[in-house]
Amino acid sequence: MNAQGWRMADSDMHVMEPPDLWQRYIDPRFLDVAPVGLDEIRRDMRVLVKDHVLSISNRARTPVAAAPRPAGIGWRPHQDDAYSHAEERGWDAPSQLEAMDAEGLDRAVLFPSRGLFVLGLDTIEQAGDADGYEPELAAAVARAYNDWLHDFCAEDPTRLFGAGLLAPHDVDAAADEVRRVVSDLGFKTVFLHPGCVNRRPWHDPAYDPIWRACEELDVPICFHGGGQNFLRPDYTLEVFDNLMMWHTFGQPLGIMAVIVSFASGGVIQRFPNLRVGLLEGNCGWAPWLLNRLDEHWEWTGAADAPGLDRAPSEFFRSNCFLGVEADEGPVKYYVDWFGDDNLVFSTDYPHGDSKYPDSVQEFLGLPIPDETKRKILWDNWCRLYGMPLE
Repeated sequence: MNAQGWRMADSDMHVMEPPDLWQRYIDPRFLDVAPVGLDEIRRDMRVLVKDHVLSISNRARTPVAAAPRPAGIGWRPHQDDAYSHAEERGWDAPSQLEAMDAEGLDRAVLFPSRGLFVLGLDTIEQAGDADGYEPELAAAVARAYNDWLHDFCAEDPTRLFGAGLLAPHDVDAAADEVRRVVSDLGFKTVFLHPGCVNRRPWHDPAYDPIWRACEELDVPICFHGGGQNFLRPDYTLEVFDNLMMWHTFGQPLGIMAVIVSFASGGVIQRFPNLRVGLLEGNCGWAPWLLNRLDEHWEWTGAADAPGLDRAPSEFFRSNCFLGVEADEGPVKYYVDWFGDDNLVFSTDYPHGDSKYPDSVQEFLGLPIPDETKRKILWDNWCRLYGMPLE
């Protein structure tokens, strides 16, 4: 709660998983091939999967023996102090709650760090045995992370809420995992990386069991990008070879593509009560994208989407939510175009591009009305995650 007396919630706060998470939590049948978190550098988020190092700070194509990216790149000088207490505690759950207190947050939905890219290999059908995931291994990796996160959230289940990791390498297993994490673990959402497996776009009916499970359980499906990986499309764009360039594109482009699939590929029409969260990719571009998509629907929709019964932007407005960053000035253009019902807020703690511990204060300075800020900080979060307003 802030000085105005508003309740506040983070739609997309991150945990920093321990490097041995999968060694401790994975099904013993998969222990010999479990992902291994690396801890050679400060705030190391890299994870070794088979012979591939996946991370936000190394190109996914980098061989395992290559030198890691210098630890200081991607972090701001003040974050040495801002994050020091949590680092000393090993990023444990009490330190997560202390970070929430520092920002004035009442509640937070927790997304991973290493887990943003641990499933960033395609299936063995596409990539081969050495470079791909066996479907049952990918599912086990997701289950292990979710079990660890459940234990983490148990520190205070009234404030900490899990976002379950799904492995689309096995659609039926992913649908079962939706049911498990919601019914047994109490999670409030599940999420996927925007990159596709088996070259299959998200509007392919093959994924319908996942969307059906989410709709039946009244939880949103969220999408959240991460580092560079081997999934295709690679929204970080392979032509760019440094963080400044490829990170600009990766997360916005990924969720743009998801919107196109869900809004014009028939997913929301097939599942009209499915809520969709599209996180950590900004929102200022949405008026342009949805306007262009509507124009193309009017132009070629009769041939390309004959079953679509309304404009893609209408599906977006009725079912989708976007994250607004703490310092995202262009949010005012989004609000002018779409109103303020579909935006949620994130501190992005404890990553390098977070404004922590001043994320909320930065957000409160954005050029939008106070009532809009209040809705973004609480009401919209409650609507997205199916939580009561009180």
